[in-house]
Amino acid sequence: MASPRPTSGAHARELEIVNSRGLHARASAKFVQVAETFDAEIRVSREGQTVPGTSIMGLMMLAAASGCCIRVETEGREAEAALEALAALVADGFGERD
Repeated sequence: MASPRPTSGAHARELEIVNSRGLHARASAKFVQVAETFDAEIRVSREGQTVPGTSIMGLMMLAAASGCCIRVETEGREAEAALEALAALVADGFGERD
C-alpha cells in the first residue's frame, strides 16, 4: 500500500491572470483573504520580483496585468490546499464579471 502524500513541502504553479483589470487592489485583497486562511507560507513572483502572498501592496507592486503570469509558491502544512484554492481564485478572475 502506498503511503499518503505528504502535505508539507513546497508546491508551485504558474498562474495566468485572466480578469480584465489584472492584479489590482480588490483582486489583491481577495488573494490575501484566501491566503490568510491557510497554515502555509505563500510567495508570489513575477519577472524576478517576489512578494509575500499576504501583502496587498506587494501583490499590487507586481503590476500583473491581464494575460500576465505569476508564480505562486507555497510551503507548510497546508501548502497544497493553499495553492489549489489560490489557483481556483485566479482562474475564476477573482470573481470579477466584466
